[in-house]
Amino acid sequence: MNYSLGYRSYARPFRRPLTTAHGVWSVREGIIIELRSSLASRSSSDPDGGDPDARNSDARNPSESGVVVGYGEIAPLPWFGSETQAEALDFCRSCSGTINDVAIDTIPDCFPACQFAFESARTALRLAQLPHFPPPKPPKPLLICHLLPAGQASLTAIDALAQSLKHHRDHTYRHTYKWKIGTASIDHEFNIFQALLEKLPTGSKLRLDANGGLNADQADRWLAACDRINQHLGNNNSTIEFIEQPLPPSQWHDLVRLSQTFTTPIALDESIASLTQLRAAQTSGWRGIYVIKPAIVGSPQRLRSFCREHQLDTVFSSVFETAIGRDAGLQLAQELQTRDRAVGYGLDDWLMP
Repeated sequence: MNYSLGYRSYARPFRRPLTTAHGVWSVREGIIIELRSSLASRSSSDPDGGDPDARNSDARNPSESGVVVGYGEIAPLPWFGSETQAEALDFCRSCSGTINDVAIDTIPDCFPACQFAFESARTALRLAQLPHFPPPKPPKPLLICHLLPAGQASLTAIDALAQSLKHHRDHTYRHTYKWKIGTASIDHEFNIFQALLEKLPTGSKLRLDANGGLNADQADRWLAACDRINQHLGNNNSTIEFIEQPLPPSQWHDLVRLSQTFTTPIALDESIASLTQLRAAQTSGWRGIYVIKPAIVGSPQRLRSFCREHQLDTVFSSVFETAIGRDAGLQLAQELQTRDRAVGYGLDDWLMP
């Protein structure tokens, strides 16, 4: 099938810059794409004035024009290995306003964010083409992990979040938190860590995310500390759920050693940013946790096949996309997560509208 292609870039400032071991991130850039097909009997209007967070990404609001629209989002993360914003724009321009199924299915693996966006848009369009599709079943509720700011600011943030949770109707909501480490000296972060543990609501879980920014000695110290804390607290209090990507992907053997030495689980993130890396980690015998960022991992269709075949222990996570990319990613999480782990989509307050 042939589709008309429209696209536009966006830039959304962070309310406060995000500090990680990769550096400081101040603006999220991306591209909203739309695929249009005139072969369907129904179409989708765009009543929200072009706001990518307001559009209904499943394109189920038909007009009378006989055209159906499906939306997708390209949200690159080049320091994880995806294409850049400029490369994604060049790819969209190269399509000259049209694209077909063959071209979508053969988008090169060096454009994983484009693979995700175009397949997601096509899926939304195909759903809208169905003449009498049944209403979707209510999705099972997903636990949400909330991202804390790095450093001392996490202490103020956890107080505000804990207070808001007291009045939330779903008391499981956002009782998992993620804190970035490896952004300052380890001794300084240990002091903040101890204070943060004292402020965590009882029964909550904390994830530590190093973004590959530790060395082997620092990783040993963090994991030993987490083991002591988990052994002391047991299962009835706050626990360290896992440490995410303590070492760079290049230090594979050290990552395996850490996973075999300490009881606190290790989750891979940067090491499995693409489908190729995901397959390689599974083939190499990784039996820990896999943090999957759907918006940059590549083809949703191939991701589904791989995860269903291997039943991985996964955590699906955001890359600060708009509602269009987020909804497509959460749909994959609903389908593919095999454990009751919080998804990494608690980022609502990080970006400007």
